[in-house]
Amino acid sequence: MLLLEVISGERLAKPERGKMRVHKISNVNKALDFIASKGVKLVSIGAEEIVDGNVKMTLGMIWTIILRFAIQDISVEETSAKEGLLLWCQRKTAPYKNVNIQNFHISWKDGLGFCALIHRHRPELIDYGKLRKDDPLTNLNTAFDVAEKYLDIPKMLDAEDIIGTLRPDEKAIMTYVSCYYHAFSGAQKAETAANRICKVLAVNQENEQLMEDYEKLASDLLEWIRRTIPWLENRAPENTMQAMQQKLEDFRDYRRLHKPPKVQEKCQLEINFNTLQTKLRLSNRPAFMPSEGKMVSDINNAWGGLEQAEKGYEEWLLNEIRRLERLDHLAEKFRQKASIHESWTDGKEAMLQQKDYEIATLSEIKALLKKHEAFESDLAAHQDRVEQIAAIAQELNELDYYDSPSVNARCQKICDQWDNLGALTQKRREALERTEKLLETIDQLYLEYAKRAAPFNNWMEGAMEDLQDTFIVHTIEEIQGLTTAHEQFKATLPDADKERQAILGIHNEVSKIVQTYHVNMAGTNPYTTITPQEINSKWEHVRQLVPRRDQALMEEHARQQQNERLRKQFGAQANVIGPWIQTKMEEIGRISIEMHGTLEDQLNHLRQYEKSIVNYKPKIDQLEGDHQQIQEALIFDNKHTNYTMEHIRVGWEQLLTTIARTINEVENQILTRDAKGISQEQMNEFRASFNHFDRDHSGTLGPEEFKACLISLGYDIGNDAQKKTGMMDCEDFRACLISMGYNMGEAEFARIMSIVDPNRMGVVTFQAFIDFMSRETADTDTADQVMASFKILAGDKNYITVDEYCIARMAPYHGHDAVPGALDYMSFSTALYGESDL
Repeated sequence: MLLLEVISGERLAKPERGKMRVHKISNVNKALDFIASKGVKLVSIGAEEIVDGNVKMTLGMIWTIILRFAIQDISVEETSAKEGLLLWCQRKTAPYKNVNIQNFHISWKDGLGFCALIHRHRPELIDYGKLRKDDPLTNLNTAFDVAEKYLDIPKMLDAEDIIGTLRPDEKAIMTYVSCYYHAFSGAQKAETAANRICKVLAVNQENEQLMEDYEKLASDLLEWIRRTIPWLENRAPENTMQAMQQKLEDFRDYRRLHKPPKVQEKCQLEINFNTLQTKLRLSNRPAFMPSEGKMVSDINNAWGGLEQAEKGYEEWLLNEIRRLERLDHLAEKFRQKASIHESWTDGKEAMLQQKDYEIATLSEIKALLKKHEAFESDLAAHQDRVEQIAAIAQELNELDYYDSPSVNARCQKICDQWDNLGALTQKRREALERTEKLLETIDQLYLEYAKRAAPFNNWMEGAMEDLQDTFIVHTIEEIQGLTTAHEQFKATLPDADKERQAILGIHNEVSKIVQTYHVNMAGTNPYTTITPQEINSKWEHVRQLVPRRDQALMEEHARQQQNERLRKQFGAQANVIGPWIQTKMEEIGRISIEMHGTLEDQLNHLRQYEKSIVNYKPKIDQLEGDHQQIQEALIFDNKHTNYTMEHIRVGWEQLLTTIARTINEVENQILTRDAKGISQEQMNEFRASFNHFDRDHSGTLGPEEFKACLISLGYDIGNDAQKKTGMMDCEDFRACLISMGYNMGEAEFARIMSIVDPNRMGVVTFQAFIDFMSRETADTDTADQVMASFKILAGDKNYITVDEYCIARMAPYHGHDAVPGALDYMSFSTALYGESDL
């Protein structure tokens, strides 16, 4: 019972004190009942066996007690007690090398497992690095001694027994290891408790620090607000805009530099307060109550007062700045208007006192009068400015402008000067009107003189310009038109002379009036700069230019008559040569098509024709000479002919080219006929077919005409549509050859195409087709025919000798049957027709 009380930590029923068997059985039954009450099932264990000293039963009961109270409470990750204890050991010893806990018997024999558990929790008790796996006795004794001395774990095991046993007792080791678990588990709980206390104290200390920080921050913020509000409530005005601008700049500095940190402090104060209250609430502490007047609400109220004062100060600053700005604007406006007015009036009094009208002409008087009227209008317009200046000065006085005395003095000076200008203006107007009446009569005469002199002067200038104007004409009609216009101009000269004399009479009348009334005429006619002397001088110049113009027109008329003669001469020759060239071109075309006589007859006829054409060359040269004269005379058109020299040159060159080409074609036909052995009848048949289908006589056949021509010659072209290009492509030509009986294998067709289309253009022209027809119908020599002839001479041998047939250019024969002096006639024959090299 005492063992159960010690191991379970609970009090059991009072034991029987007697020493009789019945008392012992009663006490053992009490112990067994207590064990059963803890949920331990006892199988085959009775009080009598224990009392009787049954060792097996007694040890089983003791193990049951140990298992229930020392091991069963161990639980790691919801495993059984044994598995949990094993898992705990494995986790604690995992970092140690040479320790592998897999069970509660042989895994502990080397003693390193016990040492690892102690070192993991109390590293200062064992120097684990000095332990060796091959010294289990030392390891076990070290662990047992340290556990007993420092961990209060009794030495339940013997090191020699563990080493000497093949498989140590599992229950004994399990029991001993559970003591390690409880020892270290209790230490961990104590450490946890200590950490909790430290955490509580740290939280409390942190809260107290937050309280102190809040108090200090609140005091500093309230003190700053207390010092700032009086500055914001200061409404002392300034007289200058610069001073008020400085105050506004100071206020902006306050807003930009001084206030933002305080806003942050206020925000931080509220954050600290809320954080502190949250921490106190979470730690079950009473809420923090700041000192009187330092509550968040008190700070918010003070801050609100600061912002109210700030708003009022800003409004006052802006209003003051507007007021000073208004005053400065008015003062500047006054100075500006006053300066403009003073600048405008500068020199006006001296101008109004001038007597320039005494020596002025009527036009100048009228101009002065109009100028004076304009000045009066300008003066009336400036009346508003003077009134504005006075009104601005009055407003500045009412707004208590600091420089009002100087403004008033300047305004008074402007008003006095304005009154004086009005009096002088009226006086000058009266003087100008008197002078105007004296000069009006003379002015009327001057005006009439100017009205008649100006158009007459323009007429004379135009006449001089026309009489001296250079002219360029190209026909007789143009020069006759200029001559007629000149005669009409000469007919107007008597009337012009009468107008000149009338204009001079008006000027003489003005001179008489000036001398009679002693009028002071300062200057000439104001309406014109044309003087009588100038009119007489220009009139004399016109009279001198008329005969010069007559002579120039006569000379140009003679030159145009010569040009017309050159035009007619060139036109007469060109109208003959042009049609002659065209007629010759048509005749050459007919000769090349017609089949009168043999090709030699046609060739002789064409050469005689060429000679007659060449003999016509002097007429072309004569026309070139006439054309050169026309160019030198700068004649650009000719109504007497439609031919130009360029047309004649091109036609002449085409005529020479055509006759030469036609002669060459006939010569080629003769060469083809002689070389191919074609009879004259065949050539006539080809030409007749060609001419028959050349219905437009153009010398060429269209696609359909060409197809019909081939059919007429006996070739079955087939029903495939012929391409309208005047030539056949590869496939059309191949079909044509097949229709005429040719064996058209790929190799054969390629050979024929290389003949008719050597440039590999993919088409067959009409000339190439005729050449091919000539080649096929004529009896021509070939390399095979020549080789067959040589073979007859050589007696069917592949070579010949000099004795049999001496050919200087033949190469030696090197065949297997060669004899001395043998010559290779086969290579000679193929090279002769271009099928190989010599």
